[in-house]
Parts: sequence; structure tokens; C-alpha cells
Amino acid sequence: MVTWDSEQYLRFNTERTQPSRDLAAQLPADDGTIARALDIGCGPGNSTAVLRERYPHARILGVDSSPDMIAAARAAHPDIDFALCDVSRADRLDVLPHDFDVVFSNACIQWVPDHPHLIPNLLGLLREGGTLAVQTPMNYEEPIHRIIAELVHSPEYADRLPQQREFFNLTPPDYWELLHAHASRFRMWKTTYMHTLPSHEAIMDWYRGTGLRPYLQAFADDAERAEFERQVFARVRDAYSTQSDGSIIFPFPRFFFTAVR
Repeated sequence: MVTWDSEQYLRFNTERTQPSRDLAAQLPADDGTIARALDIGCGPGNSTAVLRERYPHARILGVDSSPDMIAAARAAHPDIDFALCDVSRADRLDVLPHDFDVVFSNACIQWVPDHPHLIPNLLGLLREGGTLAVQTPMNYEEPIHRIIAELVHSPEYADRLPQQREFFNLTPPDYWELLHAHASRFRMWKTTYMHTLPSHEAIMDWYRGTGLRPYLQAFADDAERAEFERQVFARVRDAYSTQSDGSIIFPFPRFFFTAVR
């Protein structure tokens, strides 16, 4: 099981929070009818705070499977309720209220298996007419993602690193079919963010908080972990060119949808 580090995650707080702001902008307006909102996979609370800004008078609950993330969220946002909840288990969702006006999830569901059941279950947490809003990374074709995948499956590491699918996302057509079957109406879109990072090492730092984390934790030996990172970094330097001031343009595609129960 992956353990998460809130401090590492928040080193790119602005970049990580922007998609949640763009997703929240597509939610229903605060007209006084939004009473309860749920943030699935709230992490350290940065996305939940976006929900609070959108609906300042609503009761908001953030849930996450990581004790470290929940502790950080509670410390940073004492005016919001947070709780431990593993949404990969349907029985855990059953203990949540099923009358939310908004269910929100920013950069979480890629870590959760079985989306053909997950998405209907999330819609089931809503009252009729409530809105589900989801953002998930879809950066499989980007250099950093391909570099990690190639190394993980190389002869040097194939027998030492977990080989299960890193992310559990479906394709946009698959999500279309799911939402068509289970929602009264829905929208889907994709945005590629062109983040400016100060160096190649910053790309490594970004991924230590997300995509690299399951693999780095799999190494019991520090020297082996450092060697794996060294090999990733060497390829990252070749794959991403620098700008005139030495910074890096870091494209990051993300997939969004909103759906009404």
C-alpha cells in the first residue's frame, strides 16, 4: 500500500490546485441550494478549500485514505470536517451520507480500481439532481510517464518492482458509456496545463509525490532506490528541453467530467 507525504505533495501546491479550481468553476452556482458537499481523496485539503470558497455556507466533508493527508488537512483547514475513508472499498462508501449536493474529486480516482463500479457508487452519494465533478490525470503519453514505465518493465527492474497498472483510469469513450448509463446528463473535457518548472530536478520532485512514489517505496535498499532515481533523472534530462532561463515547460494533460444524478 502506498503511503503519502503531504509536505512532498504540497511543494507544487499552486500547480496541483489549479485543476481543482477549474473543475469547481463548472459546478452549480452558490444560489443557496447547495447544503452539503463531499471531497473524495481530499489529500492535504487544498482541493477542499477550493470547495469552501465555492460554497462558503455549505457543510463540507473531505475524506482520504491517508492518515498523514488527513492530519495535514485538519491542521491547515480547521473550519472544514475531514475523515479517513478508503473509497476503493464500496462498504466504506456505504457509511457516508447519500444526500450530498456535490461530490468532488480532484486527482484521486486514478489510484482507485474498478471504475465501472466506482463511478456509479460516487453518483449514488448524491441526492437526485446533485452533481459529481471529477478530474484525473491522463498523462500516459508524456515523457516522464513513459520513462518510468519503461524502466519498471526493463529486465533490470521487472522482478523487483510492482508490475500492476500504475493508474486505473479508463479511456474517455469508456467514461462516456458509464456516464451515459448512470447520469441524467454530463460533460467531459480535457486540458493540458503547461506548467513552468525551474529545473529537471523539479520534475523529479513533482513525481516523488505521486507517480514515482509506489516504486520508490518498493526498494528496501537506499542505494538501489538512488540508482533507480538516477536512471529516471538521466532520461528526464534528455526528454525535456530547457528554455532560455533554464526553466522547463512541463505539459500535464488532465481529464475532467461533471455528471448529474
